[in-house]
This record gives sequence, structure tokens and C-alpha cells, in this order.
Amino acid sequence: MRVSVVVPALNEESGIAAAVSSAWSFGAAEVIVVDGGSGDATCGIAAEAGAEVVSSLPGRAVQQNAGAAGSSGEVLLFLHADCRLPSGGVQQIEAALQDPAVVGGSFRQRIEDPAWLYRWLERGNAWRAAWRQMPYGDQGLFVRRASFEAVGGFLEVPLLDDVMLARSLRRLGRLKLVEGPLSVDARRWQQRGVICQTLRNWCLLAAWRLGVSPRRLARHYRHHDRE
Repeated sequence: MRVSVVVPALNEESGIAAAVSSAWSFGAAEVIVVDGGSGDATCGIAAEAGAEVVSSLPGRAVQQNAGAAGSSGEVLLFLHADCRLPSGGVQQIEAALQDPAVVGGSFRQRIEDPAWLYRWLERGNAWRAAWRQMPYGDQGLFVRRASFEAVGGFLEVPLLDDVMLARSLRRLGRLKLVEGPLSVDARRWQQRGVICQTLRNWCLLAAWRLGVSPRRLARHYRHHDRE
């Protein structure tokens, strides 16, 4: 089973090499870094690490769709640049997709901070992905190419594209949580605080469900790479 790993990136020179290296150790058939206009050395470092580097307009959903369009694997895995895949983890995906009812899934996380609050956060995120069938992008979304294409890929909105993709995929089949673990940089929680960041996510989801557009919500959400 060929798994194509797509990494959207913008000003990620400090961590992109580790993300790409983890994808190769994971067992990826190809690694595609989609740069959204970085002003640092992201592209050169990614290429040195062995990734195919392509450019696109900025925006995570736009970049991920561009990477998917240029890939060849029968399974797509979307990896955030601040995450690291488990070594040999491609076998977990192969096992999950042996069930034809499973269209995709995500990984359990290991957030790179020893504080006890992060262990609770990991459990909560795993519960959301497994029981509510709503993984976030920082859990390493993977999907059969046929299913990804059937739902039209990511909606090219500035926010909540991962949630919208999961909701569309649920109409086709189940999303499986696999053990991983996927390592995640704790920077955004460290910057804002675990409770503050979690409440912020809940408020964004609640507002979206009440009909507020992702474009309007994005005005109130700053990405770490622009702070």
C-alpha cells in the first residue's frame, strides 16, 4: 500500500527536516512538502531532507489539495509541519484499511511536554477522534485516495477544513483511530495555555455550527507562523 505524505508548510525551517525525516522512517512512498510562500529556508531544508517541494498559494487547505493532486499513493496522509510520524507506522494504516468500511483515520498523539494537563488533552483528543469521528489535522489525517476524491478534497476555507473533511468522509464510512503515537510540538498550547487554547477551539466550532462562516472566524484566529 503506497502512502503519500503531504506536508503543508509556511515558515517552518526549524522543524521541517524532522517532519520529513519522520515521514520516511514511517514508511512513506513519497513525501511532498507544499510551501505557501515561506520567507525563510523551509524549501531548501525540506529538499535536503529528501522531500519533493512544490509551491502553491498560501492556505493549509489549498496547499494540501495541491499536494494531493501531485501525489501518486493510493492513501494520502496529511502531516502538519510541527508533527512527527511514528517509525514504521505505515503498517498501522495498512491494518486499519484492511476493513473496507474504514475510509481513513488519524493517530493518537504524544504532545511534547511532560505536564499532566497534556496527558488529559491527549486522551480528550483521542476520544473525539474515535467516538465522535472528528479528528483534527494535528492528529495526522489519512484517507483512501478514492474517498478523498469522492468528497472533493479539502474545502478551501481558511479555517476548520480538517473538521469539514472529516464530516464529509463520515458519510462514506468510518474513521479509525490508530495507536501511533504521533508526536506533536506543544508550542501553540504553550503560547496560549492548554485551557485557553482548548476553549478557543470549542468556541470556534460552536460558532461555525451556529452558522458563522470560516472566513469570518479566521479574522479572530492567528496562526503561529504569523505571530
